[in-house]
Amino acid sequence: MPDGAPGRRVSIVTGGNSGIGLATVVGLATRGDTVIIAARDSRRADAAVADVRNRTGAGERVTSLPLDLASFASVRSFVEQFSERHDRCDVLVANAGLMLHDRQLTEDGHERQFQTNHLGHFLLVALLRERLIASAPARVVVVSSGAHKVGRRNLDFDDLDWDRRRYRGFGAYAATKLMNVLFTRELARRLAGSGVTANALHPGFVRSNFALQGDYGRLGEILVPLAHPFAITPEKGAATSIYLATAPDISRLSGSYFYKCRERPPSRAAQNTALAQKLWTVSEELTGTA
Repeated sequence: MPDGAPGRRVSIVTGGNSGIGLATVVGLATRGDTVIIAARDSRRADAAVADVRNRTGAGERVTSLPLDLASFASVRSFVEQFSERHDRCDVLVANAGLMLHDRQLTEDGHERQFQTNHLGHFLLVALLRERLIASAPARVVVVSSGAHKVGRRNLDFDDLDWDRRRYRGFGAYAATKLMNVLFTRELARRLAGSGVTANALHPGFVRSNFALQGDYGRLGEILVPLAHPFAITPEKGAATSIYLATAPDISRLSGSYFYKCRERPPSRAAQNTALAQKLWTVSEELTGTA
């Protein structure tokens, strides 16, 4: 049995309405967790709740709350609603993410991938930090990507919103995936001794709707389906997230990067402590959590 008393663990999965997020919700609900699906599309979230309840018999233990990571106001509203309904947070799986072909700005004025994939989760963790510590032992699981290994060449602290450079969708995505690992490592360092661990992972190339809903343009609609025969199922992709959220043997391990449920070394840039601390400081300033 994972950390926490049976049936008492409360887990949040961002982007839990589809793909590996949905498979993660199923895995956690099957293990007895109360799971909150945090998603921006309420209709899809409600459908996911019904699906998980039907598959697992979890009943009222699986619910949803609206969360749009591309809106700081939405993140704050989510935390307020969550805190009104739950007195603990044992697991936070930062799973949601997107890849865009064209540059878009959020209502807060940031490049959408940067805010959705990194800043939104940074703010979410910051606002839930005390609740996580009070619920310790607790875990933060951050879904990154092998794309983080080419992220350093696209990470420009003088132009995080890509308004001075020629926009490259995959380059922006890779930069945010590097941010995920850097954030995880610095979070782990800052939470040392609190009973809260933080680990990141690469789920593998997963057969899902990622980059198929117009977000990556016509190119994504053509190329991604062609690659699907070589992709793994969402259930296999979610295996590492579930492992990091529940496995007793890693209850004290923090600040690591995993692939296929095994600890792996991330890129050299992802292990750069100065880079992680700089990202943390900038993120605090941009999210108003300094």
